[in-house]
Parts: sequence; structure tokens; C-alpha cells
Amino acid sequence: MRPEKATIVEDLRTKFSGSPFLIIADYTGMTVPHFAELRTRLRGAGAEFKVVKNSFIKIAAKELGFPDLAKSLAGQNAVVTGEADIAAAAKVLKAFAKEFTKPVVKAGVLDNEPLDAAQVVAIADLPSKPQLQAQLLGVLLAPATKLVRTLNEPGASLARVLQAKADAAA
Repeated sequence: MRPEKATIVEDLRTKFSGSPFLIIADYTGMTVPHFAELRTRLRGAGAEFKVVKNSFIKIAAKELGFPDLAKSLAGQNAVVTGEADIAAAAKVLKAFAKEFTKPVVKAGVLDNEPLDAAQVVAIADLPSKPQLQAQLLGVLLAPATKLVRTLNEPGASLARVLQAKADAAA
């Protein structure tokens, strides 16, 4: 392999190993302004959209022990990687594809597990990570909150009865 190609593969390996996810999307038919807009939106979600030759993706993925992506690497493909949450990047891709019909999500990898296009779209439909954390916190705090209310109720009931008795006497 020529040195410049080896450098590209090394750069891809670095991006793939530093990202908890990888999404492969077909960008056929996208215009330059669409590319710029998609990259801007993905940057806001902590992700990056990069056009790369399929052979370079295959080599970098194989060297990192990723699942076989050969079936997904036909045509003009780009990769989405990021340092944050896959759901945020998937939401941006889904919204952009709904708006402009491109790019088409083909596959993905999350924690070295393969994802098909339907699974990536399903991840896009999930609530954001902070929302899920808030829901989990609410579920965890619910029993403690109920216990505190139950323990406080006899005292509160007694206080209401005494207050009603005092109001009636006055």
C-alpha cells in the first residue's frame, strides 16, 4: 500500500477506535450545499460525516476487529463517527434524510456489534441520553418518594385535624 493510502487508513483507524459508533450512509445524489449543511448539523450533535473509499473503510474496520461490513459497502458511502451519543447522530441523519431524501443509512456498528439500517433508525427514535437518564432517575427515586410521603402522612393528618379543631373552636 502506498504511504498516502496507509496514512488515510491510519486516520480512519484512529477515528473508528475513538468513536463508540460508526454509521455508514449512501450519499449518492447529494449536492455540495447539502453536504455542508449535514456536516454542520452533525457537528452540533458531536459527530462527523466523512466521505471515504469503501476499500479504506474495509481495511480499517478489519484491522480494528469490527464486524464484516462488506455487504453495506457498495456504492458511494460516507461514515459518521463521533465522540458522544449515537442517538444524536442518528436523529440528525434521520431528520436530514426526511427533509432531503439523502443520505440513506445503510448500516452501523455500536460497541463492536453490527446494526442494520432499521436498527439505526430505531435508535434515532429513542429519547436523548439526558432524557433517558432523567427517566431512570425518576424510576429510582419513586419508591423513596412514596416511602417519605407514607411516613409523613400520619403527622400531616394529625396536623390537619388539629388545625380543623382549632378553626372550629375559633
